[in-house]
Amino acid sequence: MTAPARPVTLAVDTGTGGILLWVVLPYVCLAVFVLGHVWRYRYDKFGWTTRSSQLYERRLLRIGSPLFHFGILVVLLGHIGGLVIPKSWTEAVGVGEHTYHVGAVVLGTVAGVATLGGLAVLIYRRRTVGPVFSATTRNDKAMYVFLALTIVLGLSATVAANAVGGGYDYRETISPWFRSLFYLQPDPEPMTGAPILFQLHAISALLLFAFWPFTRLVHMLTAPLGYLTRPYIVYRSRDPRLAAREPRRGWERTGS
Repeated sequence: MTAPARPVTLAVDTGTGGILLWVVLPYVCLAVFVLGHVWRYRYDKFGWTTRSSQLYERRLLRIGSPLFHFGILVVLLGHIGGLVIPKSWTEAVGVGEHTYHVGAVVLGTVAGVATLGGLAVLIYRRRTVGPVFSATTRNDKAMYVFLALTIVLGLSATVAANAVGGGYDYRETISPWFRSLFYLQPDPEPMTGAPILFQLHAISALLLFAFWPFTRLVHMLTAPLGYLTRPYIVYRSRDPRLAAREPRRGWERTGS
């Protein structure tokens, strides 16, 4: 009987390469993510916007935008649940590994396909609709590349590990590494044995978060809470009979 083959990885040990990839890089990207948003809010408040292109084209936007946004929301919630919540917690409430694994794979794959499909429609719209393409900056193009690469790698890792391979429990390796970063006790060892697609997905996600504060993605961290407390907007009619005060009299034509 032969031992199972070791998965292909980027770093086979916890030497300098492992420390740079799974300790230094995450903290650098996290610092850029936080400080970048502070800088952006202080010095570029007017640029803190999605630069909506709805006025230019709506038909494709109605298809791509809901697919992408609802898909990415489910993907984000799934990542938070899988990376933040320990495996022992879900087992303690009666959710076994098999049940969690099947649910996560099915829901994650559907959400990933929806997200990727919605993003493809949005990119196609941005490239083929003249006014939308004219309003697209180099920064936007780079953002789409990072975003698409991260989604494709994540979906590929899920399919390769579960549809093609014999399954992979990332909560035994990636999740403990992720939590160790926030415990301020970084442990790169669990990540050194993760399959290469999961490693590439993690690296692309870290780079995306470092690039995040300097793109239109900042709008995801904005909520219109000011609308709840702002004063009423007073509209005044142009009809002088409804004005708040009498209009000033000027030159008037006299009869002959």
